[in-house]
Amino acid sequence: MSVTQNVQVKQTDTNEIDLGKLFGILLDNRWNIVAIVFIFAIIGVVYALLATPIYKADALIQVETKSTGMPVLGNMGELFSSESSATTEIEIIKSRMILGNTVDKLNLTTVASPNYVPVIGKGLARIQGKQNDITISRFEVPGYIDVPVFTLKVINSQSGTFELIDSNERTVLTGKVGELALQGDFRLFVTQLVAENEATFTVEKRSRLDAIQWLQERLAVSELGKQTGILQLSFTGENRNDIEGILNDISQNYFLQNVERNSAEAENSLQFLRTHLPDIKTQLTASENQLNKFRQDNESIDLGLEAKSTLDVMVKLEAQLNELTFKESEISQRFTKEHPAYLSLLDKRKALLAERERLNSQIQKLPKTQREVLRLTRDVDVNQQIYVQLLNKVQELNIMKASTVGNVRILDAAQSYTKAVKPKKSLIVVLATLLGGMMAIVIALFRAAFHRGVESPDEIEAIGLPVYASIPMSDWQIELEKKQKGKKQLTVAETLLAVSNPADLSIEALRSLRTSLHFAMMEAKNNIIMISGPSPGIGKSFVSANMAAVIAKSGSKVLVIDADMRKGRMERQMAVAHKPGLSEFLSGQASIDSLIKQPGVDSLDYIGRGDVPPNPAELLMHPRFKQLMEWASENYDIVIVDTPPILAVTDPAVVGAHAGTTLLVGRFGQNAVKEIEVTKQRFEQNGIEVKGFILNAVVRKASSYYGGNYGYYNYSYESEK
Repeated sequence: MSVTQNVQVKQTDTNEIDLGKLFGILLDNRWNIVAIVFIFAIIGVVYALLATPIYKADALIQVETKSTGMPVLGNMGELFSSESSATTEIEIIKSRMILGNTVDKLNLTTVASPNYVPVIGKGLARIQGKQNDITISRFEVPGYIDVPVFTLKVINSQSGTFELIDSNERTVLTGKVGELALQGDFRLFVTQLVAENEATFTVEKRSRLDAIQWLQERLAVSELGKQTGILQLSFTGENRNDIEGILNDISQNYFLQNVERNSAEAENSLQFLRTHLPDIKTQLTASENQLNKFRQDNESIDLGLEAKSTLDVMVKLEAQLNELTFKESEISQRFTKEHPAYLSLLDKRKALLAERERLNSQIQKLPKTQREVLRLTRDVDVNQQIYVQLLNKVQELNIMKASTVGNVRILDAAQSYTKAVKPKKSLIVVLATLLGGMMAIVIALFRAAFHRGVESPDEIEAIGLPVYASIPMSDWQIELEKKQKGKKQLTVAETLLAVSNPADLSIEALRSLRTSLHFAMMEAKNNIIMISGPSPGIGKSFVSANMAAVIAKSGSKVLVIDADMRKGRMERQMAVAHKPGLSEFLSGQASIDSLIKQPGVDSLDYIGRGDVPPNPAELLMHPRFKQLMEWASENYDIVIVDTPPILAVTDPAVVGAHAGTTLLVGRFGQNAVKEIEVTKQRFEQNGIEVKGFILNAVVRKASSYYGGNYGYYNYSYESEK
């Protein structure tokens, strides 16, 4: 079973997380992480600078226990006393009844905003102090307009002229600042306009309900403390003056409706009393006239002591019944008949009526004349007492109405803070930086998790393929390739690393490979070594050319053949021409002697690829190629044949039939283990045994070091240092 080392979490038998591996991955990607964090930090700074500041205004309102505050009114004042919870008052403040008045007064159904360059335009204008501004006090559109969104364009900023354009790019009206613009059903009055010529504004007419909802979204009402009755109103927006005006108007509307509601209760009672007062006065006059007439007819009969006592009780009883009648009319406006207070009143009335019936039965026992006088006198006294009582209550209610102040008072008028509450610039920069760091770490770990390139010889050996050498990445070779660009005439000292810098670590690794090859070729059928690989761009030509130079410097006679007739470029490293080459010989256009070129390294000869033929695979199957291989094997100690990748073309399978030793080259972090395994199987299907593997361009990575997968290269690197 193959082991993949490049994943971020290494699973063991105990399912432990390899923290060293994780740390190494982050260390390998440190510059990417730093770059991403820096970019996010810059984005955070730019956003904090360009974002529109949001200001906050607040006000304080006190809601007291609801009462008239007039001790002289006694029970009358208690009738209008009640408790108002903070939750109820908060909902009243945020109701459409209160906010709707603010919308109407401040014309919040009209929304006008300047147009800037998207994303950054508004912030730049604010920083430069070139913000456009407009104030519209009246804007009316026809009802048939489905989407009432228009563009107002400034024609002349000095004279204040403008035009209004609809969504179809049609001008619906033109006007001037300070004058009412009329056109059909359109009405527009612009009171202020600060902008340059050709500047545009978006003007929208929204519904009253939408404007109320807009207020509800931005208005926050909360009680300070528990059951304190102190409500804090806060409102946020871009313009400090606007939000102060809106919040002050909301506070004033709430205060006025509270006063009106309290005075309305007293007004309702006054109307009831004024309605009944004329009737009571009429009844009083009629009862007095009847009593006087009866006394005149019966020559002024006086009542006895028992009759007077009964009369006083009857009058008091009628007064109580009348009082209950008034209370019932008032309490019925607030409670239903199932309420305990209402039920208590009905029970009291029932008891008084029963007492009145008992007194009436006693009165029936008196003489007829005394009974009549008693009845008439009772009617006069009762009506007189009712009339006086009504007059007193009317005066009390008039005083109550005049002295109504409500149970709400504005403690602090709206005032906005000088510092913006949004955005919190320092917090945004910190959060952006942290977000960048987290994203950078996640990206690094994800790349490591899904990266399948081989990074350890152990992974190759796990598929049964011995690793002969691990060639480290050469900085010297990278510099050589940079210097070669733009130059036409080059020497082998400028192109071949083994000549330019023989002490390079890559060349040291190739010397180790030379020793390994000595033992690997003992049982080979010939001295021909084929170099191939799974994919292009892995450094086969680099390995072939420099390995040949290393072997040649040891005294062996070496021939290098570039058998990649499709995209071979080894002549660049050998600093010779690529033709005549292999393709010319296989096609019968050149002899073997004409192919041989000397790059400038003792005991090293080179055969280039020649011109690109239309049928490379067929040419390699020609008997001339076998003839060339036999000749080379006889005349040289080592023959190295560089071939194209096996997974791309079949050329290596043809060449491999003539080679005694086949080696594969793979690039560190680029070729996957599965890819290498398929390459090995492809050769084996063609009857070619792969002797070993060369891991090229090995990079010292912290993930490999801390993950425990670093070998001799670490030692060589440190010793070189």
